[in-house]
Amino acid sequence: MSLDVSPTLLDKAGRGEVDDAEFVACVRDSLPYAWDVITTVIADLESSGNGFADHEIPPPSEAERGQLLRALASDAIRGGLERHFDVRLAFQNCHRVGAFRPSEVDSDRYRAFVSARGQLLNQSPELRDC
Repeated sequence: MSLDVSPTLLDKAGRGEVDDAEFVACVRDSLPYAWDVITTVIADLESSGNGFADHEIPPPSEAERGQLLRALASDAIRGGLERHFDVRLAFQNCHRVGAFRPSEVDSDRYRAFVSARGQLLNQSPELRDC
């Protein structure tokens, strides 16, 4: 799943740096399922008041799973989204997305989410091939 980059944006990238707003707009338009998941977890984070929210619903198809993997496996995309929303994103099991306030990155909750133990405890046979 690649980004759908307009000729104008591609030309601009070829001439120099693209700003985060243009890049994030390209991500939003290219990966709508991933965008929806991330904006949903961000909205949950904002309403929770506890510095953390997560999304655990598996994608409805492999196409949507591919969008989520593309968004969160790419350092550039993930970093752009983190800067745009002022959060730290964490990812498990091809679909579990966590959003943390920057102040929570040193917390026990964040360390538990991103730990090997957390990953192992979040496994199940039905997720083995995701």
